[in-house]
Amino acid sequence: MIPWVLLLCSLPLSAIAVPPKTLGVSPDLLPKYVPLKSGTWKCLDGSKEIPWDFVNDDSCDCSDGSDEPGTSACPNTTFYCKNEGHIGESIPSSRVNDGLCEPQCCDGSDEHSGVCPNLCKEIGEEYQKKHNAELKIQRQGAKIRSTYIAFAHQEKKRLEAEALSLAEKIIIKEKEVQRLQDIAERTESLSQVALEQKKKSPLYESLIKHNNALKSLQREYNKHLEREKALGLILDTLRTGYNPNYQDMAVLEAVRGWEELAKLPHINDVGKDAESTEEVKEEESLEAEEPLEEGMLTADQLEYQLPNLINTDYVSLLLEHEEFIQAPMEGSILFEVASYLPDSVLPAYEDFKDAVVSWLQKLGIVRGGDGSAADSSRAQQAFHDAEHELERLKEEKETAENDVKEIFNVHGFGAKGEWKKLDGTCLEKDTGDYTYEVCLFDEVKQKPNHGGTTFSLGKFESWNPSPDVKPGAPEYYQKQVYKHGTRCWNGPERNVVLLLTCGVENAILTVQELEKCEYEFTGTSPALCLPVGEDKKKKKNGGSVAREEL
Repeated sequence: MIPWVLLLCSLPLSAIAVPPKTLGVSPDLLPKYVPLKSGTWKCLDGSKEIPWDFVNDDSCDCSDGSDEPGTSACPNTTFYCKNEGHIGESIPSSRVNDGLCEPQCCDGSDEHSGVCPNLCKEIGEEYQKKHNAELKIQRQGAKIRSTYIAFAHQEKKRLEAEALSLAEKIIIKEKEVQRLQDIAERTESLSQVALEQKKKSPLYESLIKHNNALKSLQREYNKHLEREKALGLILDTLRTGYNPNYQDMAVLEAVRGWEELAKLPHINDVGKDAESTEEVKEEESLEAEEPLEEGMLTADQLEYQLPNLINTDYVSLLLEHEEFIQAPMEGSILFEVASYLPDSVLPAYEDFKDAVVSWLQKLGIVRGGDGSAADSSRAQQAFHDAEHELERLKEEKETAENDVKEIFNVHGFGAKGEWKKLDGTCLEKDTGDYTYEVCLFDEVKQKPNHGGTTFSLGKFESWNPSPDVKPGAPEYYQKQVYKHGTRCWNGPERNVVLLLTCGVENAILTVQELEKCEYEFTGTSPALCLPVGEDKKKKKNGGSVAREEL
């Protein structure tokens, strides 16, 4: 018996404790780990056929390493931990039998028997409690999310009905605008005829004559100014250039006369007693000024106000004068008695008043007022008001149509419109010194709690901009980016990244400044709570579903 014992002791441990052939095989590959009738097994890549005993024998035989799912013999392969009672998980095969208990393998199957305890029951129970709590939140949040989706559909119907109503109003308003335009054009034509008649009045003709006279005086005045400047230059040249030693009395008298007229010092006295000379000049100038009559303009006022007087709109002035003289006298019983009558009697009174005024005009007792100019003005005003109203209706219709398109836009409020309800919703987080306000799809602000300046931390830019995330996927709506906030002192513009998860409330949980002027907010929203089962379906379609072994 002793030789047999020695023989067993000389065998390697792996030969004594041979692992099961399916150890480390993931459930989806188990059907492929079955020996052929010939007692052999084909590598998964089909490159080789080996004896079934070579599987999990701690020796790498297949080029793809598929013959060693339960050992670390082959590089770049994975080991599947069943983790019965919890969730199965895969680890790199290089961690198998390395003497370390991997946390992903709570059943200890990554090491030899007895090295690592099986903790899957305890971990599974704890995980189940946490998972159930998360499912409860998800179910509650999903119910709230469904109301958000219902709101989006109602909002779409409302906006579509509003756009349709606005379209009908626009058709009606366009007809009204066309009608008012025709009226305004006809009234303008009639008003022009009446205006030409008014221009024949002696008052207007006198105003035009006075205006023409002012223009003529201004023209002649400007001519004299130019001539005076030219003559002044000639005399200045003569004054500074003549030689007094020649005793030319004519030139001397001309220079003296120019100096006296222009209030200039004698050329030979320039520089002498300059200050006293200037004072004498000012006194002489003041003495020379004549007092102005009431209403007269000074030289400076004349220079700036004369062009305005000449450019007066005498047509408007004439019309205003007509309205003034045709206005009823203040206190007239005929035109003021209406303020004392009850509303029920007013229509009859107005008819009676119009009839009386009409008879008085026919009899020549009172003059009939020509209101053509006023009518034209009112018609033009009505036309322009209608035009502005039409433009407003068109803008509202365009806004409503754009809002309809945005509701179910994956880049906007989500494919199901679940975020439309939260458009403009503002959430706050008090951190002691500051209160941070996030108005979704609008702007993030930092407001001091003890006085100071409120800063913009950025305006809504986009959802998750990562190229690895598909628009419309759940991960796409888990991040919002706000950019171009108030610039920091000697730094960049402030920016915010808002990370969101499923929750029964719309809330901001944490605020931190990761780098200078770069903020990260975390929060929750029911809009991210997919119905239970739908989230797994989406993950499975994306190829990232975890297999549960509970």
